[in-house]
Amino acid sequence: MKKTTRQLQKEQTKDLLVKTAYELFSKRGILNTRMADIAQSAGVSHGTVFLHFDTQETLVTQVITSYCGKIAERTHELANSGGTIREMLSAHLEGIIEFEPFYTRMVIENRLLPANARDAWIHLQSAISFHFSQAIEREPQSNKMDIPLSLLFNMWMGLVHYYLANGDLFSPNGNVIRRYKQTLIENYLKMIEKNHE
Repeated sequence: MKKTTRQLQKEQTKDLLVKTAYELFSKRGILNTRMADIAQSAGVSHGTVFLHFDTQETLVTQVITSYCGKIAERTHELANSGGTIREMLSAHLEGIIEFEPFYTRMVIENRLLPANARDAWIHLQSAISFHFSQAIEREPQSNKMDIPLSLLFNMWMGLVHYYLANGDLFSPNGNVIRRYKQTLIENYLKMIEKNHE
């Protein structure tokens, strides 16, 4: 069934609102952005936003679900080759790079997000965990490690999220992950390699 011009315009407006919200969330923060800010930046009336999203929580959830899905998909594409733990860590960071300002906002604000939005965040972390566990299990020395897999994953995520949450200290004028990618990978691998020497 062919869509009408009105249906297409409605879809385009909704897509514009999601993209605009994503950009504003990335710059200002998710909780610091109002529906009126999104309407103004998108060049639509405040009422138009509410035609597509009945509450701000609905819009926040839609944006986070959409972009967490994109980050998970990108990480999946990069990590799906069945490589080493080094390659998986690199794929994870590459998956973040394109979306770093937004991902950083989620790292900082995730505890305050609506429940459905947090579910999308948790789903993204689960997707990363899946690839991480597969890569670790492929490593020949993995059966010699004394650290549980869940803790290895949490150590990696904690390291990455610490750098992102403190980006103003590590890279005040630029992209934290691009700048520290190799440092993060090399030092994490050294930590886990020391565990099974």
